[in-house]
Amino acid sequence: MPRASIIGLGKSGIAAARLLQREGWEVELNDRNTSETLLKQQQELATENITVKLGHSLELNDVDLPQLIVVSPGVPWDIPVLIKARELSIETIGEMELAWRYLQTKPWVGITGTNGKTTTTALIAAIFQAAGLDAPACGNIGYAACEVALAEKLPDWVIGEISSYQIESSVTLAPRIGVWTTFTPDHLSRHKTLENYYNIKAKLLQNSQLQVFNGDDAYLNKVGLSQWTDAYWTSVKGKEHLISDKGFYIQDGWVFEKLTATATPQAIVEVSALRMVGEHNQQNLLMAVAAARLGEIEIEAISRAVSEFPGVPHRLEYICTWEGIDFINDSKATNYDAAEVGLASVQSPAILIAGGEAKAGDDTGWLAKIQAQAAAVLLIGNAAPAFAKRLQEVGYDNYEIVETMENAVPKSAELAQKYQASVILLSPACASFDQYPNFEVRGEHFRQLCLDWVGNR
Repeated sequence: MPRASIIGLGKSGIAAARLLQREGWEVELNDRNTSETLLKQQQELATENITVKLGHSLELNDVDLPQLIVVSPGVPWDIPVLIKARELSIETIGEMELAWRYLQTKPWVGITGTNGKTTTTALIAAIFQAAGLDAPACGNIGYAACEVALAEKLPDWVIGEISSYQIESSVTLAPRIGVWTTFTPDHLSRHKTLENYYNIKAKLLQNSQLQVFNGDDAYLNKVGLSQWTDAYWTSVKGKEHLISDKGFYIQDGWVFEKLTATATPQAIVEVSALRMVGEHNQQNLLMAVAAARLGEIEIEAISRAVSEFPGVPHRLEYICTWEGIDFINDSKATNYDAAEVGLASVQSPAILIAGGEAKAGDDTGWLAKIQAQAAAVLLIGNAAPAFAKRLQEVGYDNYEIVETMENAVPKSAELAQKYQASVILLSPACASFDQYPNFEVRGEHFRQLCLDWVGNR
């Protein structure tokens, strides 16, 4: 029986293990961490004949080598054991690639990009589902891709949010439709150079039969037609801003499609049908409509799905209102660009809560947006002292280091009244790992604190 080793006991790793085990492999899961939860999962998987080694990193001794190594999305592609595996010619793939091998008879929409992926993916899935198709969202959102492959009945379409990590560890993944939402520096601690990061993302689109690009993204627009001659481009600024003679654009409050150079433009859906705020969400709408139309979805299903779409948790998510002040959870803004978009999308003046575990990147646009739109800034987490210093350097002094979310919420309400701000916005511009397991837990904590605080007034 062939042997496979899986690195990482998250949702993806477990699904990969179950899929391989079903297909007749002997499976071993390795995770260097150990905890109550992991021990419980270890016992549960033992009943399924899946061996789990906790507090253990995979080692490749020259005896009894696995034929296959599957890597969970968060595991870096260049750790020593994976480099050694490739030198030993052991097949090494990501969990997304494994899923693709069992799902490639079905058409995929693959969505990648620095920001905007999750909203675009969720909206695409909602549109395909409104058309009566079984089209689960998976990858970085919803199910692990291997969970979809494990289903008794395979879906009609697979809607995959695919990160650079997942593309990097995929060999043959080739969607029917590829969507590239935005491109700005991120994950450079992992990918080292912007060019390397770009090339990884580009691989997914090169492998896609049909390609959709955000034509309003400065970087993508610049590489534009020279690299992507046959793609569909989008623009929220109207037809004259499309960089090619086919694509999707907004004009007079409607989304229009122009599927060929000679086609007459057709109105698809009113922009006002979408409940989410911000120009970036109009761009997400355009890319979702493009994917749907290229997937031959009827206009009626698109209109219905767009008007019913509630938005994505932790991305400019409305929580509650107190004394005319809206509390907004944008915990998913884990880098400067996403946080800048967050501030640009809400009414100003706003009280901003920011901080966490800082990432490399260019903070100038974000700082300028703070100067223009934030009445005050409350800083939490490890990044607080560095952020305070940066705010001082640009001449913004209405900030306070409050360290924790428990301190930030009541203080933000007090400041909102003082400065007559209409919005309290959690938009951290940081990862969450200094204080929380992930951005979702951070957002949930913020939501709970806001609701408790307002409830006690």
